[in-house]
Amino acid sequence: MANQPSLAPAAVNDAPLPLNNQSDDGPRSRVRWGVLVLVFLGTTVNYVDRQVMGFLGPHLRELYNISKPAYGDIQATFAIAYALGQMVSGGVLDKIGTRAGYAIALFGWSLASMLHAFAIGIGGALTGAFAAVTGIAIAAPVLGFAVVRGVLGVTESPAFPAATKTLAEWFPKRERALAMGIVNGGANVGILIAAASVGVLTKNFGWQWTFLLTGALGFVVLAVWIPFYRRPHEHPRVSKGELAYIHSDPAEPTAKIPWITLLGYRQTWAWVLAKFLTDAMWWFYVVWFAQFFKDRYGLELLAIGVPLFVIYVIADVGSVGGGWLSSAMLKRGASVNAARKTALLVCALCVTPIVFAAYPSNYWISVLLLGIATAGHQGFSSNIYTVVSDTFPRRAVASVAGLGGTAGYIGATIFASLTGRILQWTNDQYMILFIIAGSAYLVALGIIHLLMPRLEPAAIGDDPGTFTVAPPPAR
Repeated sequence: MANQPSLAPAAVNDAPLPLNNQSDDGPRSRVRWGVLVLVFLGTTVNYVDRQVMGFLGPHLRELYNISKPAYGDIQATFAIAYALGQMVSGGVLDKIGTRAGYAIALFGWSLASMLHAFAIGIGGALTGAFAAVTGIAIAAPVLGFAVVRGVLGVTESPAFPAATKTLAEWFPKRERALAMGIVNGGANVGILIAAASVGVLTKNFGWQWTFLLTGALGFVVLAVWIPFYRRPHEHPRVSKGELAYIHSDPAEPTAKIPWITLLGYRQTWAWVLAKFLTDAMWWFYVVWFAQFFKDRYGLELLAIGVPLFVIYVIADVGSVGGGWLSSAMLKRGASVNAARKTALLVCALCVTPIVFAAYPSNYWISVLLLGIATAGHQGFSSNIYTVVSDTFPRRAVASVAGLGGTAGYIGATIFASLTGRILQWTNDQYMILFIIAGSAYLVALGIIHLLMPRLEPAAIGDDPGTFTVAPPPAR
């Protein structure tokens, strides 16, 4: 990356860039990679917090006699709260900026995660009032966990819109898919940490302390985020060379775009429908895999951790690999359309073998099939997140990402509730669920191609619709 020429004028994109105190002498700074590490860590903590309940689910279901439909509804509460949060979180981030918005969200979801330790007491305090208002009697554990999952969903909802907006601010498009792949990998690392720790923590300290200890991790990241994060042209450690490289894509207008306006563009609907289909599958993976191994192979809490750990190690490879594939194709001269869609197709095909995951008698074969499927999902997700910044100007990225997140978790809400009922109706047979998962990504890619045959940028107002990926600079 050394000796690259400046590719941008002095003032581009979000605002006129003030002169900083850095000189052009010496090597170009690499502050954007430090920002990427922070976003990666935030995503890791985000997934630790949301995944603890997924691993503890079979244990808590037995402990408090929670049925599978009720457990599905608890998880659906998280999903619908997340969806509603994302309806506004992207727009709020576009208004107040990622530094403040992400800090508020990180504080909120860390506290909400810790509140899970008090879910039984919360449910007990609310059951009477809930029954009086609605006429519906719900057991205290079910109501308590539903409430805290809902709070967690709302507070976690800005995480991925903030990550998408941050990468759009800090990375030129030629690096963005790889950066998003690394951030997406944080989700898998979070699941790995949960897989390795939840069983041990629960056995030694109890499930309440498991939520308290894992929830506290977010405050560590918050303590680093606040003093370190700034926008590129405000950051004192960014050299002029790096700033020019970050802003090397064609200049874009800076006026804000109302989210309702974005619904008039086919690019928005391609993203929204793809997220509706594929986020539902991911939520099925992270919530129900632990229950699948208990139902199909009789694995208990401590034994479940190792298979899940292996699955999400494989998923991490897919997350980075999917982003790398499209970025590598771009560097070799492929069009954005060819690079993104080829990567999406490869990843979608990796998911299809999941349809056979319920059949093997040896659970390690199922682990392999589920690992490949999660790798395919993560690679697919890395690329469709990048499609947002390929087709919309930076000023609209968080809002569009929020719309997609809303759609994704509406899909997750529906599928979470259906999953528990399908398992009850079929006597714990997962075949139907795996068939749906195996086909969802190919359907999503078909929708993307139908609505965006050439992956053109949306021409919004004073945006000329030409904010394309710049060619790789000479080495």
